[in-house]
Amino acid sequence: MMTRTASAATGQGLALIAALGVSLCACGPASAEETALSQITLAGHASDLTVAHFSPDGRRVATASADRTVRIWDASNGAPMVSISGFGEGVWRLAFSPDGKLIATATRDGKAQVWNADTGAHAADLVGHEAMIEEIEFSPAGDRIVTASHDKTAIVWNTTGDKVATLAPHEEWVTGAMFSPDGKTVLTSSSDTKARVFDAESGALLRTLDGHESMIAMARFSPDGSRIVTASSDKSAKIWDAKSGALLFVLTGPGRAVRCVAFSADGGRVVTGAADKAARVYDANTGELLVTLTGAHRRLISSVEFSRDGSKIVTAAHDNRAAVWDAATGALIASLDGHEKAVEMAEFSPDGQRILTASLDGTAKIWTLPGGVP
Repeated sequence: MMTRTASAATGQGLALIAALGVSLCACGPASAEETALSQITLAGHASDLTVAHFSPDGRRVATASADRTVRIWDASNGAPMVSISGFGEGVWRLAFSPDGKLIATATRDGKAQVWNADTGAHAADLVGHEAMIEEIEFSPAGDRIVTASHDKTAIVWNTTGDKVATLAPHEEWVTGAMFSPDGKTVLTSSSDTKARVFDAESGALLRTLDGHESMIAMARFSPDGSRIVTASSDKSAKIWDAKSGALLFVLTGPGRAVRCVAFSADGGRVVTGAADKAARVYDANTGELLVTLTGAHRRLISSVEFSRDGSKIVTAAHDNRAAVWDAATGALIASLDGHEKAVEMAEFSPDGQRILTASLDGTAKIWTLPGGVP
């Protein structure tokens, strides 16, 4: 059941359903066979694949695996382009630089490195963490990298490997870190129930967002940098004023831990994904629950994302599938089936015409939407 229902999918939704061969019937999702022609499978890793990202221009995909390799693929046909190996542990996270020329990687042993995205050549080592890195991200200008670690710190680096600032203190491990849209501050989230904002150059602590009762799994700036949303195991998400740190809204509704969260590109809405198998869309200006996305997933939701135009949402879950939804009505547009293990993440391509999924079955898949690149 959805907070809002529709007697039929929109015209755009029906076109997508027809193209993918996916049914919206209540009897369940489409089979892998029905959707096979709409997907490219990136196969070659020998173990769990935890993350995959499109390059900023959408022409390539980078994947990272527990098999201690990173691979770069042609997004148009799935052909392998570059393989990076020699990691001491499984590669847990990766990120493209904004210009697509570099890739930053993080491994389970706390090491981070920078690579040439075209050749796979080693560019820099980021040495300083003492435990597993949970998140790695470039600054909007591409001249800085931030890492978040289980060693209770986040660190800002330049792309040649020099440490710019250590962001502390956190009382427990740091679950994530991201730059503000202007690159001047860094937002961190922690299992100590707090989120923090730091000066990206000096490392000075500017604000502490204190109000959750359990660990914060994720925190994100709004696209204009004026607000922050946090997702917590205390079954809530919260929206804060980024400059003052004041709590603006508590987003309630989930029956279990909120694991992931994202703003729409215009900053007007927030989507959350929870362990109760549902995603929820809220008005970011009022905190009102607009629509609940439910019925497609049978296990916890691992990632959520709006399309760039805000019309669709993609969710990934540990039930081996991803799902595409109408962001306004909550109608299920398509269930993307074919993975054999949990789907760790799903994202839209920069042009919004394709979806990339990454799974613990060791593969990534590119799903082409109607009008997308064949």
